[in-house]
Amino acid sequence: MESPSKVKPILPWWAGGLGIGLVLIVAVALVQPIGVSTQYVVFDGVLLRALLPAVAAQSPYLEETAEGWSLLTYEFMFVLGVPLGAFMAALATGRLAWRGVPREWSSRFGPSPGRRLAWSFIGGFILLFGARFGGGCTSGHMISGLSQLAMSSLVFSSTLFVSGIVTARWLYDRRSR
Repeated sequence: MESPSKVKPILPWWAGGLGIGLVLIVAVALVQPIGVSTQYVVFDGVLLRALLPAVAAQSPYLEETAEGWSLLTYEFMFVLGVPLGAFMAALATGRLAWRGVPREWSSRFGPSPGRRLAWSFIGGFILLFGARFGGGCTSGHMISGLSQLAMSSLVFSSTLFVSGIVTARWLYDRRSR
């Protein structure tokens, strides 16, 4: 597989932006703005309600979030469609490849797949916790919120970009290669 810096995009950046914009317009017109992080809580609530209903009943947050107790909703299908669509696009374009430990990670932190998996899980947990704590995820704030000029989304997006740049510079410092 080619290195990520040498992979030629299939579409120009502006076509991807227009595509996301059109999806957002259709979503808002037909259902509601795009958002993803709430569906993880809905999934937890539905699962907990099915397996341990007494425990689920003790959590007003899960009770409220998992109202209706169904995963057959637009939002949940959207969440499932994101990785499925990425997988299908990678297959269709011949860009599907397995990288257990990316070269950038390996050069900085070592080749251990277990360590990479553990830190990916920890990072994902922190990201999801922050999304719920902040009242929305990157898709909710950066796509839906910015399109509505929500002040919380402007603050969130600015903070995300600054912290992302600082974190990337720390994790992938060029001097460590």
